[in-house]
Amino acid sequence: MESYGVRLLLLLLLGVLVLPSMVECRVRHYKFNVVMKNMTRLCSTKPIVTVNGKFPGPTLYAREGDTVLVKVANHVKYNVTIHWHGVRQLRTGWADGPAYITQCPIPTGQSFVYNFTITGQRGTLLWHAHIQWLRATLHGAIVILPKRGIPYPFPKPNKEFVVVLAEWWKSDTEAVINQAMSSGSAPNVSDAHTINGHPGAVSACPSEGTYTLPVESGKTYLLRIVNAALNEELFFRIAQHNLTVVEVDATYVKPFQTDTILVAPGQTTNVLLTTDQNSGKYLITASTYMDTPIVAIDNVTATAAMHYSGTLASTPTVLTKPPPQNATAVANKFINALRSLNSRKYPALVPKTIDHHLFFTIGLGVNPCPTCTAANGSRAVGVVNNITFVMPTIALLQAHFFNISGVFTTDFPGNPPMRFNYTGAGPANMQTTNGTKVYRLLYNATVQLVLQDTGIIAPETHPVHLHGFNFFAVGRGVGNYNSKEDPKKFNLVDPVERNTIGVPSGGWVAIRFRADNPGVWFMHCHLEVHTSWGLKMAFLVNDGKGPNETLLPPPSDLPKC
Repeated sequence: MESYGVRLLLLLLLGVLVLPSMVECRVRHYKFNVVMKNMTRLCSTKPIVTVNGKFPGPTLYAREGDTVLVKVANHVKYNVTIHWHGVRQLRTGWADGPAYITQCPIPTGQSFVYNFTITGQRGTLLWHAHIQWLRATLHGAIVILPKRGIPYPFPKPNKEFVVVLAEWWKSDTEAVINQAMSSGSAPNVSDAHTINGHPGAVSACPSEGTYTLPVESGKTYLLRIVNAALNEELFFRIAQHNLTVVEVDATYVKPFQTDTILVAPGQTTNVLLTTDQNSGKYLITASTYMDTPIVAIDNVTATAAMHYSGTLASTPTVLTKPPPQNATAVANKFINALRSLNSRKYPALVPKTIDHHLFFTIGLGVNPCPTCTAANGSRAVGVVNNITFVMPTIALLQAHFFNISGVFTTDFPGNPPMRFNYTGAGPANMQTTNGTKVYRLLYNATVQLVLQDTGIIAPETHPVHLHGFNFFAVGRGVGNYNSKEDPKKFNLVDPVERNTIGVPSGGWVAIRFRADNPGVWFMHCHLEVHTSWGLKMAFLVNDGKGPNETLLPPPSDLPKC
């Protein structure tokens, strides 16, 4: 008996030593079937493109360090790609997902396995289609849990909820953008916003379903809030409850309390909610932020309800008013409060010396379009440094990897080709240059990029997303960027780290990042209308010296153009 007990003890000890390495990292398999599904919202029914028949789509769960394999099978008439928004994709650019940038789209009846590893990230991100306007309904959350045994750097919540904000059109969104592109006019705005797929009680359709958040008194909940909308920055608030912000874009931040958060398309925000009010029902709102009066928006506020357990069905809901749509002061207060955690365990590794000082003007222009009768023979276009990006017919990453000439050039300008009063009326000639141009970076180069909004047509907030990297937002201001004075006020200690940043209307932001990921990486406005119009470009990052600094070869099932 004694020898058996010793052997059992040794086996248990061996299990303790071996088990952590066995469970530390695992391979997670997902199957995304892209299918049409009839969905009723706003008292009308239409077929929408979904993953597995769900809107929003399924939440993808993984832990930091896990490898994720998602087989995407396309069963609809549209070409499809999926982008894992904010996932670093270290050396796995083939799995990034933007159509004609890192891959050719998945044709009808075919499939592709996205294969990537979650490295150095934990928190909330999102996945969405990255072709045309399919992400209107083809989207969902990504939840990255810390490694086992690693706690959150904030009080452990009693429960977690994913909250996906989006937009809803009664019309077919592909028809909406196709009509706009052919006519030269702006596309129709959405008919409603949604919270976890439901617009809530809207006057046009009083019987519409409402999402309910069930809570118990005296608990703490982690809300993982995702903005999957196409074209709207959104305010989010809960009646009579403060929210403690603890993470944005899958990076921890110094916690702070607020009653209103701002989430731009593509951004995510994790907040702690403490249920410290009287038992009852409390209104949740998601409403548009837009401080440019001439830009058409969907001003229908989405609503949901937070129900304390034990509340009677007849109990009236405690209401809250959303901020005014042009509440820039509310937006700025939230943005200015964001700071990296910058702890010993989670340092803010801000590049201090810079190899590339880049200055990009972003906004709109006007180009001739003889067939655009609705716009008098012209059309609005998106522009970065006076370049309107032309999508190639062969993916840029394939052209780079296989040395296919004639697909793109590497002469994207690092500064505006023409100087003008950027936040003023702009030049008399608003025409842009069309081109498929990238900016080349050596591996591990450090970059400071100032993104300057322009007043051509109208100043406007632009949520800009950089694929393949996180960056630090070191500076922000209104008016024209001053390269001598403004850097003196940069925060190089604990700036917020993100993958999507709002360039303020009539202002600028400065970001810094290290080009430590070889491949071709898209950068674009995450307002889908501006992406469609050409407000986009790409960085080409060369391979480094060793295998760990080199882009992996393409997978065998990579779709062909």
